[in-house]
Amino acid sequence: MVNALRGVSLDIREGEFVSIVGTSGSGKSTLLNLVGGLMKPSTGSILVKGVELSTINENDLALFRRRYIGFVFQSFNLVNTLTAVENVELPLIFSNISHLEREKRVTTLLTDLRLEDRLDHKPSELSGGQQQRVSIARAIINNPEIILADEPTGNLDSKTSEDIMEILYSLNKQGQTFLIVTHDMNVAHYGNRIIYLTDGKISKIEEVTT
Repeated sequence: MVNALRGVSLDIREGEFVSIVGTSGSGKSTLLNLVGGLMKPSTGSILVKGVELSTINENDLALFRRRYIGFVFQSFNLVNTLTAVENVELPLIFSNISHLEREKRVTTLLTDLRLEDRLDHKPSELSGGQQQRVSIARAIINNPEIILADEPTGNLDSKTSEDIMEILYSLNKQGQTFLIVTHDMNVAHYGNRIIYLTDGKISKIEEVTT
């Protein structure tokens, strides 16, 4: 058995923007997956909003994630056969919102993200930055309290990366809690705390002053 994380104790406060940095294999993505309930710890506990994630069943865990957590991935994880609108609409399908209301909400959000001329485009017809904005829209369409982002700028050029981070930073200023994994220190410094992981352990915590 490989222990990706060992002895990690971390408290993330509501409304924080926390960056996790470290080399490949340091345990960054594992930590993010544990917080998001995508993995269960072999020992220890993960509490999100006071709920011990490892103790609830898969159905309740899925409902918890849908209500409270949004995910943004390096590889975008969009459905290739769906348009931008349809991809963003996915988290709303199991809600009690009518199709017309879902479409209106999605269109408004994508317009806010400067994608009003890409609503009916599929991922293959979008640039990397546009795909990531669609991914962000999908993550926040349910207005989750927590956003988990795994290398959100990893496949983007520096200018597009800056645009994406400004979007995430503005969302954080509206009250959403962010936990971001990155290898890019320019990205990390958008956070108010930077957690350095080395060989599965926290080696340093840096408070960022603005």
